[in-house]
Amino acid sequence: MSPPITASSALLDALALPNVWRGRELAQAQEKTVATGHPALDAHLPGRGWPLGNLVEVLQAQAQQHVWQLVGPALATVMQQGEPAVLVHPPYQPFGPGLRALGVTPERLMCVHSEKPSARLWATEQAMRCADVCAVLAWLPQSRSEDLRRLHLCAQMGEKLLVVFRSLSSRQHSSPARLRLQVEGDEQLEVLILKRRGPPLLQTLVLRSQPQRLSALLAARKSRRSQLSAQPPVTVMDAPDVLDRSPSFAR
Repeated sequence: MSPPITASSALLDALALPNVWRGRELAQAQEKTVATGHPALDAHLPGRGWPLGNLVEVLQAQAQQHVWQLVGPALATVMQQGEPAVLVHPPYQPFGPGLRALGVTPERLMCVHSEKPSARLWATEQAMRCADVCAVLAWLPQSRSEDLRRLHLCAQMGEKLLVVFRSLSSRQHSSPARLRLQVEGDEQLEVLILKRRGPPLLQTLVLRSQPQRLSALLAARKSRRSQLSAQPPVTVMDAPDVLDRSPSFAR
């Protein structure tokens, strides 16, 4: 006669199944992912990349800081099929030659601007519902947790890349985001993973720009300066990023 099956033995058998996620381990992503372009970051993410069809939240001290270096490689990947991406209220105008050097086609970037937070939220949701859009990057510093939850549910209807940028003060509030990052640093990306499916990651990840991409960006910037030098002088305010070329829009 075989020994009786106890609750503890049944639990151990269940934990032995390959598709069971254990809290002490990094989860195996059930959804589709796209590589971030930063191997050091991919190594600490479930599925080794940005989760598609889910909300990704990035917290920053300053709007637009390191945005393109962080998400540009993945954006270039998802745009390879020719579908457009939508930017909702970016604080700076994207710099076309620099983005092209990253592999992002600037002609397929659509920007939506609005002074009303509710309108930005509405635009983000509508962009996510559009079948022809492959990715949405939205700057929603005034969004609430319930607003993000609605966007998260909307994202789960497809396999789009959705990244929402908020301020560091949002860290104290709950978020439905599947992945939540805090990004800081001046000369390099310092990324702290605040939320993921897996055990906490206590150390900060330092992501350095890949040499070939940095060279391409600098070449694009030099080309742009050469074009401007041949034109009549104008007063231009410096932007904080090589991939952004004009002063911030009114927020």
